[in-house]
Amino acid sequence: MLKGLDPVLSADLLWLLAAMGHGDDLALVDANHPAETIARATTSGRLVRLPGLTMQRAAKAILSVLPIDDFEPEPVRRMLVVDEPAQIPPVQIAVQEELDSAAGRPMPLVGIERFAFYDAARAAFAVVQVGDPRPYGCFLLRKGVIAG
Repeated sequence: MLKGLDPVLSADLLWLLAAMGHGDDLALVDANHPAETIARATTSGRLVRLPGLTMQRAAKAILSVLPIDDFEPEPVRRMLVVDEPAQIPPVQIAVQEELDSAAGRPMPLVGIERFAFYDAARAAFAVVQVGDPRPYGCFLLRKGVIAG
């Protein structure tokens, strides 16, 4: 254990987050996502699993250390619900709360169509798969910088 770090942040997850560079995306996905397949195509080829957690809990831990890119107009994206793009599922509302809390301001989750999300996830740095089974718990988080 380390002081001051959320215990959800495993050594593998911390390595992954630290290895990402400014502008790299992290695919944070639910238990239903084809994470193994997608992860093989990412920059790092890495998949970190967080079984037994809700997406909100995982997002809270990750956002406690990952700066979100504030140079980009759409640094955090979510998978749109198929055939109902205006619908915001509860899992996405929960992550929105954590995102806004970590940012200290409202930060919109921009929607991406399902297959476009898969393509964007393949171009990400890595994939973190959470054990949350709720559908549409799929997000892309773009890493920012820490100035100073």
